[in-house]
Amino acid sequence: MKVLVACEESQTITIAFRNLGHEAYSCDINPCSGGHPEWHLQQDVVPLLTPEWDLMIAHPPCTYLSYVGTRHWNKPGRAELREKAMQFFMLFINEPIKRICVENPLGYPTKVYRKPDQTIHPYYFGDKDQKRTCLWIKNLPKLYWVWKDDMFYKQTAVEKPEPYCFLKTTGKPIYWTEYKHGSIVRSKTFPSIANAMAQQWGNLE
Repeated sequence: MKVLVACEESQTITIAFRNLGHEAYSCDINPCSGGHPEWHLQQDVVPLLTPEWDLMIAHPPCTYLSYVGTRHWNKPGRAELREKAMQFFMLFINEPIKRICVENPLGYPTKVYRKPDQTIHPYYFGDKDQKRTCLWIKNLPKLYWVWKDDMFYKQTAVEKPEPYCFLKTTGKPIYWTEYKHGSIVRSKTFPSIANAMAQQWGNLE
């Protein structure tokens, strides 16, 4: 398959597909940190959005879309930036590519577009972290995971992780997304999810 992983500098998904023999490329305006610049298209992704790709997995920036930043939504200029980010999100949704997955945390798209087709966490697939990840998909099956071995499948999930800490003020549990500092670190795809995408979506007719 010819795979475009849009807005990905880490190359986690790109490498997962490459490991299974697919022609996958990451694309981002920043240099890649995954160690394979030969598989990285450092440019604006818009000119690349053509039907030639068999699959596109897109990660539009969530800074102005995620509900994590709700406390900032009424700051001057924030509404305009949110609408601009939403237009970029919908650009991926509406592209004439056969198979599409658009990934984002829970946020504004759920309100103004529609609910995601699937919500997953890394611990469903073997990484010992909780990070709610929403997927909007087109012509793709939902990713499956297995809680325990059965006659047909082996277990993929691990136990739901404990919080890293609790807020002293409210007692709210703090998980990976809020505990890790820096938007670049928080936005990286977990290897277990990347591998699940490659293994389950890489063999479609």
